[in-house]
Amino acid sequence: MTGAPWAAEVAVDEELAARLIGEQFPSLAALPVCKLGEGWDNAAFLVGARYVFRFPRRAVAVTLIETEMRVLPEIVRRVPLRVPEPHFRGVPSDKFGWPFCGYERLGGTPLSGAHLDDPAYRKAARDVGAFLRALHAIDAWVGGGLDGDRIGRLDHTRCAPKAVQRLHELQAAGVLREAVALEALLERFAPAQPRSERWTTVHGDLYTRHVLVDDAGRATGVIDWGDVHCGDPAVDIAVAFESFPPASRDAFLAGYGAVDETTWDWARYRALYHSALVAHYGFCIGDAELLNAGLAGLSFCRV
Repeated sequence: MTGAPWAAEVAVDEELAARLIGEQFPSLAALPVCKLGEGWDNAAFLVGARYVFRFPRRAVAVTLIETEMRVLPEIVRRVPLRVPEPHFRGVPSDKFGWPFCGYERLGGTPLSGAHLDDPAYRKAARDVGAFLRALHAIDAWVGGGLDGDRIGRLDHTRCAPKAVQRLHELQAAGVLREAVALEALLERFAPAQPRSERWTTVHGDLYTRHVLVDDAGRATGVIDWGDVHCGDPAVDIAVAFESFPPASRDAFLAGYGAVDETTWDWARYRALYHSALVAHYGFCIGDAELLNAGLAGLSFCRV
C-alpha cells in the first residue's frame, strides 16, 4: 500500500540480495538465494537453505539491525532457546547504502503457522516463560548498553488511538465484531506512568511469528531482535496473552515465575494493542496467517 507506514523506502529483490551477498561474502556466491518474506522493517532471504540474510527496508530499521549485530552475540549464551547469531555483517556500498546481516537459519516453525493441541501449547508456553526469565535477568548494559523505550510501547496516550482506529477498521471490513468491547478492555488495563526502575533487557516484539516451535510443541528459538531494548518486562510478558490460549498461562508462569498484578495487567494491555496492529497489518497486506494470529490474540485477551 503506497503511503502505508510499512512501505519500503528501499526495495531489495532476490537479484540484488544475491549480488550484495556474493560480492561481500565470496564463499556464499554460488548458493541460491530466495526470498523468505518481509515485515515492516526488513526483507529476509534464505541463502543455500542454511543462512538467513536480512536487509533493512526503511531508514529507521538501520539502527535496529546494528543493535542486533552488537547485542545478539552477548544474548545467545545466556538464554535457553536459540537466537540468531550474526555471522555475516554486510557493510554499506554504492549498490545498497545500509548495513545488512546474515545468520544461520534456526530450526522450527513460527508459532503462528504451527497447529498445536492444548498440551503442546502448554509446553511451548512454559519454554517461552523460562526463556523470558533468563532474558529479563540480563543486565541492560549487555553489548555496550541498550537504548530505552523510545516509542512508548506502554504509553496509553500514544497506543490507544492507534489500536482503536485499527479495531474499528477491522470491524468495518467485516473481520471483527467486538471492537467496542476490546476498546473497553484497553481502557481497563491502561498503564499508568512509566516505571523505569523496573526496566531490563526485553525482546520488544515477541509474538507468534517470532517464536519457533517443533512438532511436539517445544519452543526451539526466538527470532527478529530489531526491537531489543531496555524496557518494561510487561512488553514481553504480553506474549502470554497474545500468543497462547488462556489455559496455557499457568504453564507460562511456571516457566517465568511470579508476576505482580500490575505487570500482568500491563502485559494484557500490550497484547491487546499489538494484536490489533498485527491483525490490521495482516489484513492490509493479504497475509492470512498474520491476520489470524492477530485475531486469535484479541480473542485470547478477552479471557
